[in-house]
Amino acid sequence: MTYPLPDAARALQGRVRRFVDDELVPHEVAVELNDGALPDELRARHRERARELGLQAMNMPKELGGGGLSMLEQTIVSEQIGRATNALGWCFAAPACFLADAVTPYQMETWLKPVIEGRREECYAITEAGAGSDVEAIETTARRRGEDYVIDGEKWHVTSGNYADHFILQARLADGPHEGAHALFFIDKNSPGVSLVRTPVYMHNYAAHHPIYAFEGVEVPATHRIGAEGQGMEFTYAWFRYERLMIAARCLGAASRLIDEAGAFAKERRAFGQPIGAFQAIQFMLADSLTELWAARLMTYRTAEGHDQGEELKVLHAQCSMAKLYASEMANRVADRAVQIFGGRGYMRENVAERFFRELRVDRIWEGTSEIQRLIIARSLAKRGAERLIA
Repeated sequence: MTYPLPDAARALQGRVRRFVDDELVPHEVAVELNDGALPDELRARHRERARELGLQAMNMPKELGGGGLSMLEQTIVSEQIGRATNALGWCFAAPACFLADAVTPYQMETWLKPVIEGRREECYAITEAGAGSDVEAIETTARRRGEDYVIDGEKWHVTSGNYADHFILQARLADGPHEGAHALFFIDKNSPGVSLVRTPVYMHNYAAHHPIYAFEGVEVPATHRIGAEGQGMEFTYAWFRYERLMIAARCLGAASRLIDEAGAFAKERRAFGQPIGAFQAIQFMLADSLTELWAARLMTYRTAEGHDQGEELKVLHAQCSMAKLYASEMANRVADRAVQIFGGRGYMRENVAERFFRELRVDRIWEGTSEIQRLIIARSLAKRGAERLIA
């Protein structure tokens, strides 16, 4: 890859790629056929290896025990992690970046540092049955009781809820001077009033589930509130920017893997007396895929560099949407072509193209649908003009 990466970033890229190829990819089929579950000892080994590589809490400052990687380096890591199916790359924590500055000393010692050190696991309880991309529509409430709060509501798609021991929950303030605004709270999973409603079955086979949880009269001390009342949406937007960029990066890795695998198959598979890669129809699918991957990679890397250079936040917000929109839709197109190149084999669960064909579909939905990304981009274009967004 000819992108001018710093030497340290290029070396990191190679180390993570070897980890993915040697430690994760060999287990994909077995995990796929076992409902996404890894043996406990294997999951522990992957987590330990990720820690040795400096991936644990890679987005947290080194002084807190994190990896202290730049945004470009984190993007490179996520790209390589995206080359493995079945979310096998989800073997290290990446707490929300805003937490490093937002938490109190008590919250730092109780939740954030233990997550950074791998002693605790978090999950995000934001989405609801009637509020997905439109986060403003959430109905979960935080009602004052003295200096503390009572939480009531139901949260959907709580990713990794089966592994987590605490939530970062977003609620609408039901009373007080900031009534109607949003706030985030740490809530321990074993708190009275928290209950598992059900664990839906999804298209993909991930060990990390996406359960639905109910919060009924959950008493939350004010010491568990993250930041000030009314800062909830500010924090969520920061989290969305990061997640959208990392989704884009993982899509790059998936597309790269698919091109490699489909290209290798096209050289070996023979039809009508010659490799199918000699046919123009196959060549064009691979050519289009590679071209789109390169464009998406340049966009994603450049957006990551913009974060590292401290560029304008509102511009970066739109650029993260552009990167997620283009990279996720690109990867879905590449997966579709790869299934076609593999033919009947591409429809078998043991085939990488079949797995990615299912798994990549959600990247056009979570952390804001493609349609929401287009709205964000269009509104930013109207306010700032084209040159501000793509100069």
